[in-house]
Amino acid sequence: MSDARLLSALSSLSHVAKQLDVPPPALPALDANCVKLNMNENRFPLPAVVKESAIAAFERHYLYPEDDNVGLREAAACAYGLSADQVIAGNGSSELLGLIYKAFLAPGDAVAMMSPGFSFNRKLAMLHEAQFLEIGWGEDHSLPTHELLFGPARAAKFVVLANPNNPTGTFVPIADVERLVAQSDRLIVLDEAYADFAPDNGLRLVNRYSNVLLLRTFSKSYAAAGLRIGFGFGHPELIGRLRTMQNLFNMNVIGYAVGMSIIEHRAAFDDNHQHIMLERERTSVELSKLGFTVLPSHANFLLARVPEGHDGAWWQAALRRQNVLVAFFPESDLENFIRITIGTAAQMDAFLSTVSDIFSSSN
Repeated sequence: MSDARLLSALSSLSHVAKQLDVPPPALPALDANCVKLNMNENRFPLPAVVKESAIAAFERHYLYPEDDNVGLREAAACAYGLSADQVIAGNGSSELLGLIYKAFLAPGDAVAMMSPGFSFNRKLAMLHEAQFLEIGWGEDHSLPTHELLFGPARAAKFVVLANPNNPTGTFVPIADVERLVAQSDRLIVLDEAYADFAPDNGLRLVNRYSNVLLLRTFSKSYAAAGLRIGFGFGHPELIGRLRTMQNLFNMNVIGYAVGMSIIEHRAAFDDNHQHIMLERERTSVELSKLGFTVLPSHANFLLARVPEGHDGAWWQAALRRQNVLVAFFPESDLENFIRITIGTAAQMDAFLSTVSDIFSSSN
């Protein structure tokens, strides 16, 4: 395409698409020995019985997956104590989050999110030409119920609340969440991507309140990030509306089969969850000894304020030079923090050793 043709094509973009930044050039391929702790992935292998379901599903690669994910929705409903019409299955919970924005927002509408929070929400609001209201957490990361009910967020069509929260890892007691839901006449989207690492969850709110949409994913606690398996739970009327908007055959046959198998064998992941929580505590203690200030976490990651003298970007770059990847969030006023995924014991040993070496050489 010549430059003139490209300019002509680009001129036809919607004004929303024109506002989006073009992705930066791809980074070099990761080293096979890289310690990758930047995406909150679960690095443990799937149980053998779950892997077998994926292999068997591949033999059906020439078939479309089941329309409307009926069997998967029924299995999830049985596992979580709901009815099938209260469940939607998605290509990861991010697809379902996108459907919620599409269903509830018109240009000029407002959506509110606790901040710092999952940055993908900001992009979704932009795509739907909506106002994006970021509401700061209360003292000690408590839920500012009064502000959400009566402050600027009162104008929002819905509120997105991640619990445990990403990127902080902090957890709000479910009683506080229920208090907000009970007093609100708006939709509350409760994103529970990390619920399996927390002391409680909001599943019981689904049958108590019609204004709750709860999201779950198998990416974090069930080691299936690459297979894209997510669920939404809510009132049948809300769920039904979302299902009518969903892409045809939105899940592939392998992800579908693995989702079915994970539901059947959830107990096989208990040791995995326990290991991550133990490594989370060990890593927090060791980082604190090195001068980091670590937020209490109920997820599979830690958010840590770096020692004085350098900011989070410096630490991220220094670690990357040593083949260790962590996350950094400058757009969320977290320039002095890094986020570290909890991986295997060997990965955390390598991370802590590298941090110690960097700390020693920089002081």
